[in-house]
Amino acid sequence: MESVAAGVGHGAAEDVSSTTLFARWSHAASCRYQHLLDRCSPYIFYRWIACFFIASIYVLRVYLIEGFYIVSYGLGIYILNLLIGFLSPQVDPEILDLHDGPALPVRESDEFRPFVRRLPEFKFWYSITKAFCIAFLMTFFSAFDVPVFWPILLFYWVVLFTLTMRRQISHMIKYKYVPFSFGKQRYDGKGASASSETSNLLKD
Repeated sequence: MESVAAGVGHGAAEDVSSTTLFARWSHAASCRYQHLLDRCSPYIFYRWIACFFIASIYVLRVYLIEGFYIVSYGLGIYILNLLIGFLSPQVDPEILDLHDGPALPVRESDEFRPFVRRLPEFKFWYSITKAFCIAFLMTFFSAFDVPVFWPILLFYWVVLFTLTMRRQISHMIKYKYVPFSFGKQRYDGKGASASSETSNLLKD
């Protein structure tokens, strides 16, 4: 009985040890991965080039095998949802109007407030890139290749994209904001001066 109990205890100790090692390894890998993401954060142009390259590989594979259109449709819907978050302000101006009045500056004399996105650029890029990678891996499993008439899916997506973007543009016009910054204000020792004539807010 004692030998059996000792064997069980030894096996349990090995399981705990292996679990601890796996936890340490996964934590180290996660930290390393996060470190790589942090390092590539400033390189916006190169990040998007890599994203378009991955997207091109996925499109080429779907074109060559002539299938997995339902995966592509789901990917398109997901990207459209990300795009809306990327183009939308962090706090909806309509909600602020109901509580505190207009929050976005609409006149040149108003205080400058930078546009804060609901979905930051880095998370937007990362989510799209990860989505294309996952969709690419799904094309290797026939279970996701559901027979479907792809022109119908394309038509649905185009209609959904048109209606969604029309609503988003109407929202931008109503609250007078543009989700892009083409320049920012700089100040020198003599006084304030704008470094660019463009602004991320529409003028009256």
